[in-house]
Amino acid sequence: MGSLDESAGSDALSLTGARILVVEDSWPAGVALRRLLRALGAEVIGPVATSADAQRLASEQRPDAAIVDFNLRGGELADGLVERLHEQGIHVVVTTGYSELPRELRQAVAILQKPISTEALVASLRPAVARNAQA
Repeated sequence: MGSLDESAGSDALSLTGARILVVEDSWPAGVALRRLLRALGAEVIGPVATSADAQRLASEQRPDAAIVDFNLRGGELADGLVERLHEQGIHVVVTTGYSELPRELRQAVAILQKPISTEALVASLRPAVARNAQA
C-alpha cells in the first residue's frame, strides 16, 4: 500500500459520510487502508479477510461501498463475494496484485492495481459518496 498517502485529506479527496467495508487478507494492508479511509472522513467496517466475515458485516451494518481484495485468505477468490455485494446494491471496488484477473468481474465498478494511489481509490468511491449524500 505504499502509494496510499495519509496526508491527502483535502476536500477533493473527502469521503465524509460514506460507510465502507474493507475486505483484505493482509492485516497490515487492511489496517493501512482503514486508517487512510478514516483520515478521509469515511466510516470503516473491517478489515476482514474472508467472504463469510464480509457478508456478515455487510448484513449487520450495510455499507455504501466495499473495497475487496480479489485474493482472500486461504486462496479464496472474491468473485462470488463481489457478485453478492453487487446484488445487494453495494458499490464494489476490487483491488488486486495480479496484472490480469483470472475471471471477469462485471459487477465491480473499478478494478485497481496494487499499489493503489489515493486519488484512484477516491475516484472509484466517488459515486457511492455522491449517492449517499443524495439519500
